[in-house]
Amino acid sequence: MNRLALAVSSAIARVTESALGPYQTAVIRIGFSATWLLFLLREFAHRQELYGPDGPWDFDLAQQLVGTNGSFTALMWFGGGIWFETVYLFAVLTAVLLLVGWRTRAMSVLFMVGVLSLQNRSIFMGDGGDNVLHLMCVYLVFTRCGQVWSLDERRARRAREAHGRGERVAPDRVGPALWSVFGFVLVAVTAAGRLDGDLTVPLILSISWLAPAVWWIVGRRARTAEPRILLDVIGNVVHNGALLVIMAEACLIYATAGWYKIQGSRWQDGTAVYYPLHLDYFSPWPALADVLTSSGTMVMLITYGTVLVQVAFPFTLFNRRVKNVLLAAMITEHAVIAVVLGLPFFSLAMIAADAVFLPTSFLRRLGDLAARARGRLAGLVRRGDDPVKPPAPRSPENPEHAHVGSSA
Repeated sequence: MNRLALAVSSAIARVTESALGPYQTAVIRIGFSATWLLFLLREFAHRQELYGPDGPWDFDLAQQLVGTNGSFTALMWFGGGIWFETVYLFAVLTAVLLLVGWRTRAMSVLFMVGVLSLQNRSIFMGDGGDNVLHLMCVYLVFTRCGQVWSLDERRARRAREAHGRGERVAPDRVGPALWSVFGFVLVAVTAAGRLDGDLTVPLILSISWLAPAVWWIVGRRARTAEPRILLDVIGNVVHNGALLVIMAEACLIYATAGWYKIQGSRWQDGTAVYYPLHLDYFSPWPALADVLTSSGTMVMLITYGTVLVQVAFPFTLFNRRVKNVLLAAMITEHAVIAVVLGLPFFSLAMIAADAVFLPTSFLRRLGDLAARARGRLAGLVRRGDDPVKPPAPRSPENPEHAHVGSSA
């Protein structure tokens, strides 16, 4: 009984004392924001047909659908091309800022607004990866995804270093300005009745706006440390709960995909992989698809291997070594899908979801390699900017120059 109580108390302390998985949540933040950003940039020339007024799913149809299911999309607030361009550029900007980790708490909320606004406007656009991105953009709001590898982390580190040196740290003015603008827009949109429908997104927006205010008031007015500790514990619990949901979501995706495949006759006889590789829509490299399907044994191994990895992965989380092997196999599989089937954004979204299971030691080494590479690049740039020093003037004090001068 004492061992059980000790284990429970240790688990509670671990969940409440810190935000777990800082490197994993940072990779998820970078992965999904990069996936969305690359998609928006690639489809920039076709944005009007995909989500704008020139698409087959026009404004009236989208308005009827939103009125039926109550989904959130800012594109339904106003019609016309100017508002659409504004929302599209807003989605691009929030993806960039979340990618670099600038004001991640605010940007994660605005990133969710951009993703949901475009995807809920035209629900038939996407290749499966959009569903994963749709879910993960909501989960990211509840995580502390800017603890590492972000501009927020760098700003906090510099502030601590300046404080340690006894220097005065300038007060933050950007945060209150963002909070004020966000609050004004939220109140105006709510008063105009634009957030009618499903209450999930309006509730998330309201909590995301009120939480920093409560944190600021407690930090300024609390006479003891207990209220601040309580808020920090709540933030850790919310972060760790969201991280657990992300992990469970990834396992559920693979488990359902694997078990549904088992029920298919083509997956049972080992030929399922052959057919999508010979569809024109999924064959950007026909020659490569022919090479992969030239051997019946290879097709069978790929088919059965795909099912085995997807079904077995959720059960391998308790064995680190086996989990890492299957994780590498799944990431490789998605990389192959990106190239062979021409589904890069679906693969990037799934790889970003898989990143939540990457070992912390591996991510740290990856971060160290990136930091060293950045340092070398910065050194090369600095050396390239340095002016070429002129040769030293000849003088009698320089023996070498004196000898040269006398011989001349």
